[in-house]
Order: sequence, then structure tokens, then C-alpha cells
Amino acid sequence: MNILIPSGQVSEITFVNVVTDVVFLRFSVILLFIIELSKKSLKFQRLDLNPALLFIGSFLLLILVGTALLMLPRATTEHLSILEALFTSTSAVCVTGLIVVDTATRFTHFGQLIILILIQVGGLGIMTFTTFFGFFFKGASSYQNTLFIKEFINESKLSEILHTIVKVVVVTLLIEAIGAGFIYFSVADIFDTSQAIWYAVFHSISAFCNAGFSTMSNGLYEPVIRFQYGMQMIIAVLIFFGSIGFPVIFDVYKSMKYYVVNKYMYLFKGKSYAHRGRHLTVHTKMVLVTTAVLLVVGFTIYYIAEFDNTLESLPWYGKIAGAVFGAITPRTAGFNTVDMASLSAVVVLIYLFLMWIGASPGSTGGGLKTTTFAVAILNVLSISKQKERIEVFRREITNESVRKAFSVVLLSLLVIGTSVVLVALFNPDIPLLSVIFECFSAFSTVGLSLGITGDLSEASKVVLIITMFLGRVGTLTLLAALIASAKTQSYRYPSESVFVS
Repeated sequence: MNILIPSGQVSEITFVNVVTDVVFLRFSVILLFIIELSKKSLKFQRLDLNPALLFIGSFLLLILVGTALLMLPRATTEHLSILEALFTSTSAVCVTGLIVVDTATRFTHFGQLIILILIQVGGLGIMTFTTFFGFFFKGASSYQNTLFIKEFINESKLSEILHTIVKVVVVTLLIEAIGAGFIYFSVADIFDTSQAIWYAVFHSISAFCNAGFSTMSNGLYEPVIRFQYGMQMIIAVLIFFGSIGFPVIFDVYKSMKYYVVNKYMYLFKGKSYAHRGRHLTVHTKMVLVTTAVLLVVGFTIYYIAEFDNTLESLPWYGKIAGAVFGAITPRTAGFNTVDMASLSAVVVLIYLFLMWIGASPGSTGGGLKTTTFAVAILNVLSISKQKERIEVFRREITNESVRKAFSVVLLSLLVIGTSVVLVALFNPDIPLLSVIFECFSAFSTVGLSLGITGDLSEASKVVLIITMFLGRVGTLTLLAALIASAKTQSYRYPSESVFVS
């Protein structure tokens, strides 16, 4: 039986197929580039470089490559300056979300695909991705490779390093795929099929990586999706999983697995499981407790302060959804469902606090980190009680952790303070509170803005680029890369007290 298709429909089908083939070809070329780079990256340890220096260099290289790709004629709808391309590439690699040009209108689908790849690779860390692809396509790794990569991931056992990297990549892709599926069904009635798929994939990756980039000019505040509360909650969940850190995800999963198996063996086999349920680590408990407290505080203040402001015209469930999202997004995510310029002063101030703390170690987010903040608070309480050590969850926190926590706190304030002074100097016409908000957002890789990013001078944009980079790679990491390690000290000077208050 012959099926007749109208000539117009044939042309449309042919056009869609051609576009699909072109996008697939471009994606394949980029993937092959990453694979070949990954194979070469396994030989980096022969260069005898400082691991911290190589870590920073990998991000810098990715930013420069991204800048070059974004300046390709096919990536933009109109000319993009070098500074605009560099700012966008840095913001994507550092998963910040601050933009100086509209992602929706200034970039083609190819340009948005480049940004999405930069977000994905930058969110997990280029060394994680190159190691994964390098090991996967080479089939094995040497002992030297394993020792070298050990410096970049949170794993002490050499035998578990490759396994941990694979888990990180697989879990990331799995969560993003599930999130994209839920987002797609929530917007399927708003966009056509191809637009809905691209919107779902882009926002799922951007949310999990805490990037805050959007294919809509006004982000989640776009009129057609502003009141899609179900989609907002899906994105909020993705932000949460991306911000708590992979060590916490794996630890909770193992504990839940032991608990479920124990219950199954007891109920259906009449005996206890051979292995007792493991307890959560102190790190996991501190992350979960600190995150819960910050979310509750953020939700409460946002709901009360914005009830008659940005949430005024919303139904009761819309107010709750808006307050929940408003408490989660400053944790380095950068999405907004309200007009940021209309926020009350109280919420702006609490946002500064939440942005500064940021996400958790081992996550896709930035900021001071929840455990750093928790250790600093515990140290203050310990000193107030005149205790000689910090104890939490029946464990003692090491002195090294305390020293690192206060170093990170001090360095973060120095970088943010310097950034604020410089931007205020280069743009004296912009309100100081807006400048402070912008600099906090840049350093903590949040991406929220009071609407001044595009109005900044070129010098201020360069300052923010440096601030975003320092916030992503870490100030301590930079110092470790630039300053030679001290030799083992086989002596001790007599100790003496210094008066502090």
C-alpha cells in the first residue's frame, strides 16, 4: 500500500532530519575531542607538576577552549566580543550562571550545546571526566596514574579510585536523565516535542550542576513557565542532590542499603543480616544537619518577608513553592522564579549569607561549604565553653580541619572584599548593595544577580571573571599551587601565648 505524504510535510520532515544529523555530528566531534584529550591526560603525571597546579590549569584550559568555541560564527546569532565569550565560558565552567549576554537569543542551539558541555564538565571537574574517558577507552591504568588521580578525588583507597570516578559519572548521568524526564512531562503541554526535550535536558544538567543557566531570557521567571510549580520543585530537588556532595550521596545509599537488607532478612528469612547496618560518617551528618537548618531558616525568613511582596499574588501552594525554591536557589544554584530586583532588603541580606556558605564539599556547587561553616561555629562554641577540643556526634574534629576551616573563611572574605572594592571603584554609579550581592554571587558560583551584570564596565567584568575562577578552584588550592610545600619540621620552638579577643 502506498502512503501519500503532502509535499510540505515531506520538506518539514527532511529539514528536521537534517538538523538532527547536524547536531548529532557536532556532538560526536566534541565527544571525540574529549575522548582523545582524556587519553592524553593519563600521561600528565610524567610532567612532574604540582597536582594543585594541574587542577587549576585544567579549568583554565577548559575556559579558554570554551571561549574559542563560543566565538565560532555558528555558535552565536550575532558577533560576540572576546570579553563576552570569556565571561560566558568562565561562568559556565565555574557553574556560576552570571551572564552578560542573553543565552536564549545570542547563542544558537550549537552555542547552547557548547555551554551545556562546559557546565557538565566544569561541574564535575575536568579531571574527573578526562580520567573517566581515558580509563574507559584505554582499558587500564598504571599505578602511577592511580597515584596521580588520587589527588583529585575524595578517596583514600587506591583500589577504589577508578570505581569512585565511575560511580560519580554514572550517578550524575542517571540523576540528570531522571530529572530531564520529569521536567519534560511538566512542560510537554507548553512547548513542542523538540523544544520540550531540549529544555528538559538543558535545565536538568544546569540544575544538578548548580549552574543556573537557562534557555529562556528570563529564566524560570519567564511568563509561560513562571507558575509551573511542579517543574520548580523538580529543579529544586536536582539542585539539592547536586549541592550535598557525592560522598554524602554514596554514604546515605550504603546505609539505606544495609538497613533495607537487614529488614528483609529479618522479616522474610527469620535472621539478621551478616553485616550490621553501618552508621553515617560525621561528614555526612554535618552536611545533612547544616543543610537542613539553613533550608528551614531560609524558607521561614523568605516566606515571612516576601508574603506580601513577591509572593503576594500567588495561591497558598504557590507561596510555599516559591519560598521553598527561594531557600534552595541561593545555595549556588542561581535560578530565580521572582523578580530579583523586587526582593526585600531582609531577603537580600539573608541571600548574602546563604550564598556565602554555599554547597557542600565534593559537590557541583561552590561557596564556603557547609562543613567549613559548621566547623567554624563548633569551634566558637567550644571556645565559649572553654573546651580544649571540638566534639560532635561523639567524634573529635581534627585540628587540621579546624585550621583549614578558618583559613577558607578568611581567604573568602579577602577575595570577596577585594572584588567589592574594585567593582565599586570601576562602577561608582551602581548601588553598593547590588555590587556586594554580585561579588558574593560570583565568588560562591551562585549566579543570582540584582540585574547589574550587563551594565558593568569591562574592568568590573574582568574582576568578576577572576572572582568566579577563584571561587570554583578554591583559594587554598591556588595557594598550594603557587607556594612550595614546607619541608618536614624536625624541631619545635618554645610555645608562647598571644593575647586575642
